[in-house]
Amino acid sequence: MVKVDLITGFLGSGKTTFIKKYAQYLIDQGYRIGIIENDFGAVNVDMMLLQDLESENCELEMVAGACDKDCHQRRFKTKLISMGMRGFDRVLVEPSGIFDVEEFFDVLHEEPLTNWYEIGNVFAIVDASLEKNLSKEASYLLASQIVSAGKIILSKVDTTSKGRIVETIQQMNDALALFHGKPLLQERLKIKKWDEMTQEDYQELLNSQYTNDYIEKLWFNQNDAFQSLYYMNNRFNQDEFIQKINHIFKDQDCGHVMRVKGFYQKEKHWYEINMTQEDTSIQEINQGQDVIIVMGEELNKNKIDQYFK
Repeated sequence: MVKVDLITGFLGSGKTTFIKKYAQYLIDQGYRIGIIENDFGAVNVDMMLLQDLESENCELEMVAGACDKDCHQRRFKTKLISMGMRGFDRVLVEPSGIFDVEEFFDVLHEEPLTNWYEIGNVFAIVDASLEKNLSKEASYLLASQIVSAGKIILSKVDTTSKGRIVETIQQMNDALALFHGKPLLQERLKIKKWDEMTQEDYQELLNSQYTNDYIEKLWFNQNDAFQSLYYMNNRFNQDEFIQKINHIFKDQDCGHVMRVKGFYQKEKHWYEINMTQEDTSIQEINQGQDVIIVMGEELNKNKIDQYFK
């Protein structure tokens, strides 16, 4: 049977960066893998960031979003059925940052998928400097992503103080407690600089599996609670982009902006930019698309539109 790994994490946690490293390890070990970018959004920026992995041993697929949850589940199931016929050793699934992990387990336990697939590992990627003062809905999504994870992998450890990491771990436990979940066991945490990960570290992750722990369900419409706004063909330069996004983060009339990501072109080179209130990451990539995505809670579209006219 084909094993399926779920790599989840909140907005801006670093899921795509981790997948590139984890997928490359699997490819180097001789695995033939498929990667599903399973996003609720209409434009999938992360798909472009994984294109370097495409080869005979790695195929990329996307589940188109911009539809309701039932439609999204059907598309996800259909994609898994088509991939089940192509002889992969392992399939990696990267969902949206506002993904409720229950959907993953629900789909994998439906026929005919139960005949082809088994759940391998569930990873939760958590920013070591996790944003404080999350809403109840955001805390629920965080709890839902870490409760089933065999390994909770902290990102940005190299730029985060030990004291801040301790606060983040406490915040995760507080989110679990809010929905009557069990506190985290130390062995479920992976706290190490990603650039220093060894073969032994990745082998440990490959065998981390998942848990059967659970939390109390919080019923809410994710598409109403969290929004994504898309801006195409802006042609901003780097300084303009960063300046506008910093203003949006600080402008309370824009709503609670949690993450901004996208691409811009400079001297015929494409750059990917990923920003949260505490961190900015910029890296050159082979291909890009002139798009900016603003994500958060209770976003004021009219106000944010003014910054991108």
